[in-house]
Amino acid sequence: MSSGSTRKHTALPKAQILIEALPWLVRHNGKTVVIKFGGNAMVDEDLKAAFAQDVVFLHHAGLKPVVVHGGGPQISAALDQHGIVSEFKAGLRVTTEDAMDVVRMVLAGQVQRELVGLLNRHGPLAVGLTGEDAHTITATKHQPEIDGELVDIGRVGEITAIDTGAIEALLADGRIPVVSSIARSQDDGHVYNVNADTAAAALAAALGAETLMVLTDVEGLYEDWPHSDEVISRLTATELERLLPDLSSGMVPKMEGCLHAVRNGVTTARVIDGRVQHSILLEIFTDEGIGTMVVPDEKGDAA
Repeated sequence: MSSGSTRKHTALPKAQILIEALPWLVRHNGKTVVIKFGGNAMVDEDLKAAFAQDVVFLHHAGLKPVVVHGGGPQISAALDQHGIVSEFKAGLRVTTEDAMDVVRMVLAGQVQRELVGLLNRHGPLAVGLTGEDAHTITATKHQPEIDGELVDIGRVGEITAIDTGAIEALLADGRIPVVSSIARSQDDGHVYNVNADTAAAALAAALGAETLMVLTDVEGLYEDWPHSDEVISRLTATELERLLPDLSSGMVPKMEGCLHAVRNGVTTARVIDGRVQHSILLEIFTDEGIGTMVVPDEKGDAA
C-alpha cells in the first residue's frame, strides 16, 4: 500500500471530526460564553494547560469567552501560611478583615495572574480584572440563614449590581477577560469575597451570554446520587428547581447559578467535568456533549 493511501485513511477521521464542529461553529459565532474555572482543573498542571488551550481555541473560533475564577484550595493554603483558621458556615467561607486581605491577594495576585499567563502564551489575549475594576461587581454583606437565624460570616458579599462596561470593551477589542470573584462594596468602601459560581452566573446574565459553563470535579448532575452515577444530560429550569433542595451543598451554588442564568436570558447553562482534558471543546463543538445542560423552560413549562 502506498504512503498516499495510508495518509488518506488517517486524514479522513480528522476531517470528519472537524466537519462535525461546523454547525456548532456557525451557531456560536460571535456569541459570549462565560466559563467558571474551578476544581481540579485549577490545580492539575496538564488540565490547566488544556483549559487555556480550549479558551484560546474558542476565541479563535469566533466566540467571546469570559473566564471567572475563585480559588478555594489556594486561599485555604495561604490562610494556613498566615496562621488564619479556615472556617465555613452554610457552605461559605467565614471571611474576617484579615482573611479578606489574603483572599484578595491570592485571587487577584496569584490565581488570576497564573491563568492570564497561561492564556497569553498563545498571544496578547488575556486581561485580568476583579469585580472591583470599573464597578464590574457590586455587593452588600451577605448573611446566610442557619436554623432560622441570620449569621455573620464577615466580608462575604451578595451581588447587588453588575456593570459589564469594562468586560464589553475588552471583548470588543478582541481580548479574553479573566475575572476574580471579588466585589466592591455598595455601601462602605470595603471589598467582599463573593462565590465564584454565583459571580459567573450573574455576569453571564448581565452580558446576555449564549452559554454559562461551570467546571466541576464531577461528571455532571447525578440522577439519583449516591444510588446511581447516571448523569442527567439535560433538564429545564423548573425541573432543576425541584431538585435543588436535595443537592449536595457543593453543587447548590453551581446549580443555583445555572438556574439564575437560564431564567435571565442565557440560552444554556452547563455543568461539565473539569477533570476531563478539553471537556470545554467536547461540550461546545460535538454532538455528544458531556455533563449536564440546563435550558430555559419552554412556554407553559413553569407552573
